[in-house]
Amino acid sequence: MQQNTKNIEEGNHGQNWVYLVQIGLRAIALGTSLAASCLTFTCKQTALVFDVPMDAKYSYTSAFKFYAYATAITSVFALLSLILTLFLRWKATLKGNIHFLFFMHDLVMTILMVGGTAGATAIGYVGKYGNDHAGWVPICDNFHAFCHKAMLATLLGYLSFFSFFALTVISATKSDHHASTVAQVQDI
Repeated sequence: MQQNTKNIEEGNHGQNWVYLVQIGLRAIALGTSLAASCLTFTCKQTALVFDVPMDAKYSYTSAFKFYAYATAITSVFALLSLILTLFLRWKATLKGNIHFLFFMHDLVMTILMVGGTAGATAIGYVGKYGNDHAGWVPICDNFHAFCHKAMLATLLGYLSFFSFFALTVISATKSDHHASTVAQVQDI
């Protein structure tokens, strides 16, 4: 019985470390997704192509529009999950199955970010290199600022994706750990 109590106390020290990592990753996910969203929504440039003014805007492609809205949604939910994580730290009685809810939240945000970044990467590749078979010419030769801003937004999106992916793994592990800790306490 003393061994079980010692293991539970050591687990609490490990939970503090996991809690701090979760806070850090949620803050990183919030910052990167918010920055990516702001960059994408303001991504536009006008340039002269053969002495004709041409515009490049994020809203001209459905992939960039999806990416812009996906990053905006994930930044809002990252903020909510960060606030909830901070709040639940002090409310031990509410923890129950909340770990599973965090797992589902993090999984959905991971899927949303990977879909958005994949779409932005695909259209960014076409914008940079074109597609000879489809007859699409690259635009980044004429729209340098637009392409650099879109590339930076996409890189920030990948950082957000990796943060949410790490949170998904941590949440899944913590959910499983919570279930095994409850079983240990019931054995005592």
